[in-house]
Amino acid sequence: MALTKVLIAVKTYPSLSTKYDELVCTAGFTEDGQWIRIYPVPFRKLDFEGQYKKWQWIEIDLEKNTSDFRPESFKTTKLESIKVLGKVDREDNWFERKKLTLNKVYDNLDLLIAEAKDKKIGTSLAVLKPKEILDFVIEAVDINWDKNKIASILAKQEQISLFDIEESKKVFEVVRKVPYKFSYKFITEDNKERTIMKEDWEIGQLYWNCFDKYKDEKIACKKVREKYYDTFLKKNELYFFMGTTFLFHYRAPNPFLIIGVFYPPKDNKVSLF
Repeated sequence: MALTKVLIAVKTYPSLSTKYDELVCTAGFTEDGQWIRIYPVPFRKLDFEGQYKKWQWIEIDLEKNTSDFRPESFKTTKLESIKVLGKVDREDNWFERKKLTLNKVYDNLDLLIAEAKDKKIGTSLAVLKPKEILDFVIEAVDINWDKNKIASILAKQEQISLFDIEESKKVFEVVRKVPYKFSYKFITEDNKERTIMKEDWEIGQLYWNCFDKYKDEKIACKKVREKYYDTFLKKNELYFFMGTTFLFHYRAPNPFLIIGVFYPPKDNKVSLF
């Protein structure tokens, strides 16, 4: 695929990796409106100039990720090739963003799952419009990362510091694990009630920003709910960016997670005709 322009629409919350220390799954749209996944990306280890944000175009050298059967999955072997370009802003009621992201929208999750399970299609990234949002669910989870992965990362850092003085100055700080799971309960046109976890960088960072400000987990959770449920349902159109996990794509009855939300403001203009 070589040098490719990608509009970043999704950045998942960092997960730990024994090989890369920490990984972020990035997804977005190519110039012709096709979904693309870029994985793995040790995002926080990138030089500052390569640390892209959502709704920025990047230029990156890509090749098909042959260890991942999902058709949208690509990887880069040249992290230094990442070039951050311009940003797509929110002008005109998010017109440009909607034009780039809403070319193909699913309204029936059963149909999307069937398409994912069909090995001739294998869809693993999609935009889904829920018929009705029923609730926003917050559940406590284990506050600790996997001990074996933490031990591996620390051992690797200790080894580097013994042999490379310069590298020892760049001690990698493991990202804080969010102690809650956030999910939407909703139905689509299949009229089935589902509760699906939302897993992206944005919601994790919002939780920690609120926790650091108020020093209270309950208040932090309340603030997350206020944005993603109260405000969005009142003021915004809500679309889900859906993505499957590699491990459960063919195994799970529903392999999709909500890996991002797209929330243009509601158009409240009333036609006079």
